[in-house]
Amino acid sequence: MRSPRQDQGRLWERSARMHLERHGLALVEANFTCRGGEIDLVMRERDTLVFVEVRQRAGYQHGGAAASITPDKIRRLVRAAQTYLLRFSRPPPCRFDVITIDGDQLHWLRNVIEV
Repeated sequence: MRSPRQDQGRLWERSARMHLERHGLALVEANFTCRGGEIDLVMRERDTLVFVEVRQRAGYQHGGAAASITPDKIRRLVRAAQTYLLRFSRPPPCRFDVITIDGDQLHWLRNVIEV
């Protein structure tokens, strides 16, 4: 059973996925979960795998959605991506994108996490 907050998060992830699909990316997997963490969306843009973190905040009073991405969250994302890539004998090029949603404003930040 999911909480109302989890249900709302799934709606934001769906909005983010639809935005990315309108820009030519294709969904590979949603909500990949492993022991090390979770990846909200795994998308493909041509030959590149794109690991997408979706962050939402109602407003900017606490720094906005982008400010909620902590170093610990980045470590968990990278760990989950490394686990995901184990399924490939030759991993494809990949990058980390973030979709931030502040109020009703959606922003797509590409290649934001360096590994």
